[in-house]
Amino acid sequence: MASQVMRITLKAYDHQLVDASAKKIIETVKKNGAKVSGPVPLPTKKEVVTILRAVHKYKDSREQFEQRTHKRLIDIITPTQKTVDALSRLEMPAGVYIVTCRQFPNLTFAPRK
Repeated sequence: MASQVMRITLKAYDHQLVDASAKKIIETVKKNGAKVSGPVPLPTKKEVVTILRAVHKYKDSREQFEQRTHKRLIDIITPTQKTVDALSRLEMPAGVYIVTCRQFPNLTFAPRK
């Protein structure tokens, strides 16, 4: 497991929750002896929805709502089994979506034909 890189992506609607969760993950990883890179702030996704205020007429009267998704990226370099176990036991606040994946930097892929 020494040549692997573990990538964690955090998503939430509240930027303070994302930052607090990232800080919690980084403290846990450093406490267990692995190197960490991040948190890297990724672009915020802004979703805007426009709704008519009136039911039948007054098309010029509209209301806009927006929903922002904040993202942070954390890379754990050389994760150990102890680090992975500690991360699996870590409790995150409600509203934070976590995506993890492993990368193998030594692999090379042949180009497509």
